[in-house]
Amino acid sequence: MYYSINEQAAATAKSMWSFREYVKGSTTEDYKSSVNYCYEVGFTAKVNTSSDKHDYIDYLCDKYAKKLAEYYNKSISIELMCPSVMISGGSNFPVRKKEKQNIARDRNQAFYNDIKKIVDKIKSLQFGDAIIKSGDPKAIDMLQDKIDELEADQTRMKNANAHYKKYGTMKDFELLTDEEASRIDAKIESGFSWDKRPYPSYTLTNNNANIRNTKQRLERLMAIKEEGTKETETDLFKIVENTEMMRLQLLFDGKPDEKTRSVLKSNGFKWAPSQSAWQRQLTENAKYSLQRIIKELA
Repeated sequence: MYYSINEQAAATAKSMWSFREYVKGSTTEDYKSSVNYCYEVGFTAKVNTSSDKHDYIDYLCDKYAKKLAEYYNKSISIELMCPSVMISGGSNFPVRKKEKQNIARDRNQAFYNDIKKIVDKIKSLQFGDAIIKSGDPKAIDMLQDKIDELEADQTRMKNANAHYKKYGTMKDFELLTDEEASRIDAKIESGFSWDKRPYPSYTLTNNNANIRNTKQRLERLMAIKEEGTKETETDLFKIVENTEMMRLQLLFDGKPDEKTRSVLKSNGFKWAPSQSAWQRQLTENAKYSLQRIIKELA
């Protein structure tokens, strides 16, 4: 799905900024190329996700196409605000208009940066990441299961690419029906994909990065769990590094005063009635925040 680009305005804007003639349709082609890439990412995500996510992926792709058209058309209108000094000449140059134009450019660039996040969102969906909370008693087993699944996916994608390279088709590839294989073949052969294989390089790279990050998280969690829960008494409160719940807990004798509560909240600690403690997730950042609290309350 493409949205309309104002080609006539794009041509006019070009004449205000360059002596070169505008190539008819070039802005639309640039726009379509980016949209094609987004839909290609979406197609790959669909291959790697359950069908219940497919409608959402389609929605994100369409949202990207629509927002990107807004960005292109806004960019064109911004360039129409003020010509280049090389075109208009330096005499009576509208300096104030140029300042407004630059501000508008910055805002539109920020809008574009947000649009790019849509593609990142689509990429993340293909891994089917369920949130694994460190305080979950089964977190270590769940993280290991996730690593096993990601590594299996990496092997499957590499094998799929090797199969296509050898036979020029995905037919007879393991776990694929003829219909699924034909759909992937058609996608590659249509020229829609710039990377002529079932799983583009960025898919393998992203999945490998996810494997690496998950392994690092598992190693950190295992190291903390092995240390066990620790308790420390201070003049202000008792400190509990609760490795079972993965929470850094502060226990007071009675209710802290308003100033203390304000300092705790500003450092990310929240009151947990079930634990009778002020707590936050047990991380290195939480420990740094604890030191700030002690200094502020000392």
